[in-house]
Amino acid sequence: MSQDSLRPATLQDHTQPDSPARRAGFGEALRVYLHPRVLVVILLGFSSGLPLALTGTTLSVWMTEAGVNLGTIGLFSLVGLPYTLKFIWAPLVDALNVPVLSRVLGRRRGWLIATQAALALAILLLGAQNPVVSPWSVAAGALLVAFLSATQDIVVDAFRVERLDPTEQAAGMAGYVAAYRIGMLVSGAGVIAFVSWLETLGLPRGQLWMLGYVFGAACMLVGMAATLLAREPEADGAQDRQKPALARVAATAVGAFSEFLSRPQAWAVLSFVLLYKFCDAFAGVLTAPFIIAIGFDKLTYAAIVKGVGLAAALAGGFAGGMLARAYSLQACLWIGGVLQMISNLAFTGQALVGVNVPFLTGTIIVENFTGAIGTVIFVAYLSALCGARAHTATQYALLTALTAVGRTFLASGGGFIVERTGWAWFFVITVFAALPGLALLLYLQARGHFAELARRER
Repeated sequence: MSQDSLRPATLQDHTQPDSPARRAGFGEALRVYLHPRVLVVILLGFSSGLPLALTGTTLSVWMTEAGVNLGTIGLFSLVGLPYTLKFIWAPLVDALNVPVLSRVLGRRRGWLIATQAALALAILLLGAQNPVVSPWSVAAGALLVAFLSATQDIVVDAFRVERLDPTEQAAGMAGYVAAYRIGMLVSGAGVIAFVSWLETLGLPRGQLWMLGYVFGAACMLVGMAATLLAREPEADGAQDRQKPALARVAATAVGAFSEFLSRPQAWAVLSFVLLYKFCDAFAGVLTAPFIIAIGFDKLTYAAIVKGVGLAAALAGGFAGGMLARAYSLQACLWIGGVLQMISNLAFTGQALVGVNVPFLTGTIIVENFTGAIGTVIFVAYLSALCGARAHTATQYALLTALTAVGRTFLASGGGFIVERTGWAWFFVITVFAALPGLALLLYLQARGHFAELARRER
């Protein structure tokens, strides 16, 4: 098989010295972020990140200030379950239209504006509750916000995959992730700071958090504006809209599975999806305990890991998008996989050095920068896998749920390994955890998997 046949259509040809992509270089890699389609996806990223802190950090601060006991506050972490289980109702998004809105705006945009408007109302409803008088009402409101937020994520992912050109996917995801983090920052630290400012004005305490959530709900207008400015992706035409709604949902769910599993090397692909980010998750789940355990205080942790780490992750995301414009998909997966594997050794160095703030700063920059590169490239790959427009939302939700298995279950035994090996050797072991994923990448490349992706996208 020739090298040209392995070069996917998702990325431009960079082997010829005079290729347009090579001449465009760095400037073109940056200009892609100004494409109208990419800008819309970036604004939708802000809208997707916004609700998360309103049911997490911000809600916890509100309840703590109100005097709710810690046991109850801890149970509220369960409201995040819809983000894990969203693949269950993703077929509804693929199979059904929203009455009136889908007819006027199109199927994807109809779902987007419906979930965004519902989210704004749910955020207002949550802010109107009293966590001391009616904690169950707060729980119901938070669960509703999380459910609608997860549904918005389903639609945004499907819209992004279908609307962006193949060469825009990685850049779109890099911008999406950056805006997502900014949305979380606005609804977290931003809302808390807004409430603190209102407090200095002497407003009644009972109104402060309600007004904070009003501010959060108003920020949903950013996503709604993006939806109205966007163009609807091209319709797939595969769905039989004359079938009863329940039959269409069932057909979509079954079709999404069967279509994917009928592809060559389907099980190898699913295993690769499961394992590619495993070494990153294996180390990442114990990063915070490691930093505290070796002697750093919480203030240093917050300043470096959350502050410097956020900046490094944003930079890494954009670097990943530019890499994807410059190299083939399989080459980018190799780059991302090797970088996120080697970066874990920085923590081994940190364990040997001990409490050293400059070294920790460098370690966090390396880990967040390389991890973000790997994430953006990997999501570009997941997007390429979801080529069947009739099943985009369902297949993407299923694939992201599969990646969560590695993050949640496979990495859960890390603490027992640390107890036996110590921190330095633990992070060495996490490097070897990357090898199965890289072996599968080599296997898929040799079997023409990326050439098949290229043919599907032509």
